Amino acid sequence: MTATRHVPVMLDRCLHLLAPALAEPGAVVVDCTLGLGGHSEALLRTFPAARLVALDRDKEALRLSGERLAPYGDRATLVHAVYDELPDVLDRLGIPRVQGVLFDLGVSSMQLDEAERGFAYAQDAPLDMRMDQSAGMSAAEVLNTYAPGELVRILRAYGEEKQAKRIVSAIIRERAVEPFTNSARLVELIRDALPQAVKRTGGNPAKRTFQALRIEVNGELSSVEAAIPAAVEALAVGGRIAVLAYHSLEDRLVKQVFAAGSANTAPPGLPVVPEQYQPRLRLLTRGAELPTEAEVAENRRAAPARLRGAERIREDVR
Repeated sequence: MTATRHVPVMLDRCLHLLAPALAEPGAVVVDCTLGLGGHSEALLRTFPAARLVALDRDKEALRLSGERLAPYGDRATLVHAVYDELPDVLDRLGIPRVQGVLFDLGVSSMQLDEAERGFAYAQDAPLDMRMDQSAGMSAAEVLNTYAPGELVRILRAYGEEKQAKRIVSAIIRERAVEPFTNSARLVELIRDALPQAVKRTGGNPAKRTFQALRIEVNGELSSVEAAIPAAVEALAVGGRIAVLAYHSLEDRLVKQVFAAGSANTAPPGLPVVPEQYQPRLRLLTRGAELPTEAEVAENRRAAPARLRGAERIREDVR
């Protein structure tokens, strides 16, 4: 089964961050990015008194994880949903507060390994990139229909691609001849469009464009922007959240939410700080923690991971 190939990123550290909140009977932990269930299985195994709610937008991931987590019976509730739908999911399940939340953002191993999903630039495949293949536009549709200015914006904003204009000019020229359908043609176009000096640095030159298309197709940044504050809101006092991000755009959003939650917001000069101005979060990591060299050697996909954690320390004062 595909799940056996999956190596959960920074697993021990995630479990350690969440552990103090999950020991009590009845604790609920939410895995907002179920994927192939590696983190979820470890949570269920490590915290035998906890209940798991796990979300994923990918129906095939839910099917495979359902098989993997079947031994845990009704301790695991799997839900077909995007992580920014967390408040609705908890409301439907009648769960007012949770003790733990885990996000492992980015593309799952299954999506990268299954060529027909079109996420990987190293093998030829249909340009799909939808995490939920039953909804939304594919990457090919984005390439073939978006206006030039919009494509440039996406490559710059989501891929941090300095050569966005040059790449988009080539895309516009080529799609007029024949619409894009497969990844190999796009990879070749990017290679041909870039100056030699650029191609000599930073790995595969298509990496940033593929990242940008994937984020656009799946609305990833807007989902993260909504989901992280919603997850913090769902935490009970003493509850903990751990977030693994894989590129600077996601990590920056997480950092901003955690920094705002851990800040004192009182006007300057108050002799006593009222409770409504006191921090609602305590940071559990100093900046973003990185995987160890040993982990990266074992699992190269862990290399770009950045882990941040926080604990809810007070309720909101209304």
